[in-house]
Amino acid sequence: MTAVLFLIQAAFGFYILAVMLRFLLQCVRADFYNPLVQFLVRITNPPLRLLRRIVPNYRGLELAAVVLAFVLQLLEIWLVTTLLGQRAGIGGLLLLAVGELLKLLINIYLWGVVIQAVLSWINPDPRHPIIRLLAQLTAPVLRPARRLIPPISGVDLSPILVVVTLIFISLLLQDFLGSWAGLR
Repeated sequence: MTAVLFLIQAAFGFYILAVMLRFLLQCVRADFYNPLVQFLVRITNPPLRLLRRIVPNYRGLELAAVVLAFVLQLLEIWLVTTLLGQRAGIGGLLLLAVGELLKLLINIYLWGVVIQAVLSWINPDPRHPIIRLLAQLTAPVLRPARRLIPPISGVDLSPILVVVTLIFISLLLQDFLGSWAGLR
């Protein structure tokens, strides 16, 4: 049973991550010709093509990707709880799905900022497709922090502020969901 649960969570987790990254990269207007973006577009396009007929875009953002991520997360939670023999109401499932997607969003930015900070120590080629994509993805969360904390003697401390803030938000979310759902 544990192996089946692992496979379900791994498959759904990978695909939900791909859909979420596609949406976020579209939000930051990432380079469409980047090989990683092309990969994400190719693997997420089949279900999104169908959903686009139902879910309209809003201000250039593909809301079908958000709907797809939500439906997949909901399906994963339902499958896992069913296999574990647990029963959950629709309200609980919806709340858990939203919570899991928010945790994923926080983790994407958290790891993106950490990886970018570590890479800055080795000074990789800024033209590398993944480095450029990482910079484009993390810019919306790093820009405000850089305004608050300018570099000190050439050292950028803004990633520390962003990481602490993201962890704080994650803990607040965890407390809120735990208390609301009675999962303490």
